[in-house]
Amino acid sequence: MALLQKIYLDYAATTPVDPAVLRAMRPYFSEKFGNAGSLHSFGQEAMAALDKSREIVAASIGADFREIIFTGSATEANNLVLRGVVARSLIANRRLSTPRIIVSSIEHESVLETARDLEKEGIDVVYLLVDKTGLIDLKKLEASLDENTVLVSVMYANNEIGTIQQVAAIAKIISDFRSQSGAMPLFHTDASQAFQFLDCSVADLGVDLMTFSSHKIYGPKGAGALYLKDSGFRIQNSGGNKQKTPLNHESLFINHGFLGPLLTGGGQEFGLRSGTENIPAIVGFAKAVELLVNLNKLTSKDIANLRNELWCGIKKICPKAEINGVSPAEAPSAKRLAPLPNILNVYFPGREAQDLLTKFDLHGLAVSSGSACRARASLSSYVIEAMGYPKERSRSSVRFSLGRPTTKEEITQTLRIMKGIIIGNRGKRR
Repeated sequence: MALLQKIYLDYAATTPVDPAVLRAMRPYFSEKFGNAGSLHSFGQEAMAALDKSREIVAASIGADFREIIFTGSATEANNLVLRGVVARSLIANRRLSTPRIIVSSIEHESVLETARDLEKEGIDVVYLLVDKTGLIDLKKLEASLDENTVLVSVMYANNEIGTIQQVAAIAKIISDFRSQSGAMPLFHTDASQAFQFLDCSVADLGVDLMTFSSHKIYGPKGAGALYLKDSGFRIQNSGGNKQKTPLNHESLFINHGFLGPLLTGGGQEFGLRSGTENIPAIVGFAKAVELLVNLNKLTSKDIANLRNELWCGIKKICPKAEINGVSPAEAPSAKRLAPLPNILNVYFPGREAQDLLTKFDLHGLAVSSGSACRARASLSSYVIEAMGYPKERSRSSVRFSLGRPTTKEEITQTLRIMKGIIIGNRGKRR
């Protein structure tokens, strides 16, 4: 009896570790096992690897070495931002009786649940609503800013529907508000899903803080990073030469203490993330970033083409199916950015997502109904509900997410499986 060939279309949940990443990591589990805090040669070897990794990640976004903080995950980085900014704002400016943070209603759980937790502690939290495509209203953001606002956190690209927010425009609104009001709210964006597909240059985006995740870009789990704008200088690439340029007076920042640590102890990561550094994971993360930077730009286009082929096939199988979020075909005419090239979130009217997921899995097809952090609770998608759709639609929606290993043959086979299940032809796979 032939083994069932499995098809993985859940790359937004996690990605396999690239073989080159695994090779880069392997020595740091054994012969290069030193603690980066030790002064002897073993420790120096580990510190050299840590420094090199930090340089690689920093260079990929046009940041300075000192502006990268390694964490254990993107969730930890997001918690560090929200809790750290609020904690330090209470200490640094006691006249703020109620600090305000502003987040979108479709943030990852690590932002939303942290915001809700802070809200229980008396922090003023504004949840920005989104439209039917998942975009926030920039005018409502502008109206929500006040002198007590210490942080705005809006994700770069959504992990369930792939909608891309206007991050540079948001940064400009916040910058203008600072100039006019004298208040100094920070702007944070979670770029965990965006990093491998979108421009994450901190100079272009204008963000103060930005979150990244290793396992979303073919690196290991257990590693994340936070970009934190420093008040010293930023490295900019000009004609292949690195130049140090001063930041403006609005820089907010490591040495001004606008972010407090979650973990205290030995003072690692510039005092913001104590604990022995996970050198193998950090080295793997940096190697994944290095590979990402060197990848052919056609990769995104190839993935988008496969995603579009999948969507066309689904429409033939289920003509009433609809895309949740921005449709790739409609984006230019609607003057909106096309969604991430790898995500396709589909509403199947009259079908329960959990039922479809189970049947797909029995036929070797791995997809999801939304965020992996929420999947085991079998809950409907809060992202789709936040877009103004009824709970019934969120419970009938499935997320397909493609990756570098996805092939045309896998898309063809996926459509064959779906046709057998949705139309009712449940013949055996060949």
